[in-house]
Amino acid sequence: MKPSYRWVIVAAGALMSCVAIGVMFSLAIFLEPMALDTNWSRAGISSAMTLNFLVMGLGGFAWGAIYDRVGARPVVFAGTLLLGLAMVLASRSGSLLAFQLTYGVLVGLAASAFFAPMIALTTTWFDTNRSLAVSLVSAGMGVAPMTISPFARWLITAYDWRTAMFDIGVMAWVLLLPVAFLVRQPPVPVTAADGAAAGPAADDPGMSVGQALRSPQFIVLGLTFFACCAAHSGPIFHMVSYAMLCGVAPMAAVTIYSVEGLAGLGGRLLYGVLADRLGVKPVLVAGLAIQAVVIAGYLAVRQLEQFYVLAVIFGATYGGVMPLYAVLAREYFGGRIIGTVLGAATMLSSLGMAFGPLAGGMVFDAYASYSWLFIGSALVGLGAAGIAIAFPPLPRRAELQPA
Repeated sequence: MKPSYRWVIVAAGALMSCVAIGVMFSLAIFLEPMALDTNWSRAGISSAMTLNFLVMGLGGFAWGAIYDRVGARPVVFAGTLLLGLAMVLASRSGSLLAFQLTYGVLVGLAASAFFAPMIALTTTWFDTNRSLAVSLVSAGMGVAPMTISPFARWLITAYDWRTAMFDIGVMAWVLLLPVAFLVRQPPVPVTAADGAAAGPAADDPGMSVGQALRSPQFIVLGLTFFACCAAHSGPIFHMVSYAMLCGVAPMAAVTIYSVEGLAGLGGRLLYGVLADRLGVKPVLVAGLAIQAVVIAGYLAVRQLEQFYVLAVIFGATYGGVMPLYAVLAREYFGGRIIGTVLGAATMLSSLGMAFGPLAGGMVFDAYASYSWLFIGSALVGLGAAGIAIAFPPLPRRAELQPA
């Protein structure tokens, strides 16, 4: 297999992350019309996103472990089938509980089949420019708000939320089923003359899963990932509703979400290149600090132009730092157990993501305002930057070679 095929893996991973995350986060676009049509509370609808992240966390750990055993293709194929089915069933929900179970549980389980396995697979294909490659796969998440979200808004305007949700489920099948067959594992490393495997296998520190998950490196990685996601999940999910509350028109409010996504695409590329040149840790710490400051800045905005300015900075920072956790995991723990380790880290991040949507819905239902959501999120974001400072030094390549 030609080495250039690794870029096919990057493209496939980017498309999968775009569709999966775009489908899941489209609930932010469905929130307002669903609440008006069904009289379900915002907190009740938002709790489906909380369930998404809780299930996504557990699913990411499970899918990551399965990836380490059978490879990526069976995992992403199963995730594709489940993602479309979940949206079709959710569109026919007759009660809030049925919607929470179908959208909250099934969509979360399906989406988790793409992120950890495809990121883990990408790290095994690349020895150089690894941060950039992972960032490109993750860039699909940045494209999602520019594609799936406006498409969902158009479908809702043209038809209704149930038809829109059904159509998006069918679209997921049409786009992802063919791409799943392009996913392949990297070639088996060539055995060197001294008996040591050349390439990615040579940088495996030889930890067991239990040792890795109990190590200081993973504890700091997991806590930082958790706090980072807990900080930005609420503002991301409720941004459209917050902008509309500030007087921004519905379609214009969706464009703020899209601007964040576009900025996130650029941020992933920028932070990936910077991490390859300056090191992952300083770039991550700086990005987390910027994220916290920008979240607090949303308290002072009211005009659409002001939302756009902050959306560019916010999208670039939260989008840029997210792929760096996978790079750190690969550098700390090697490629042999990367699926399980990254799945465990993703589980913790998903628990953090689960807090924001529900907390934002509860804050709004209680105070008819999102101010406390942004204040709390900014403080948690500063905590994430503080935890990241404690990252242990990355192991030197020479220390990881077999004796």
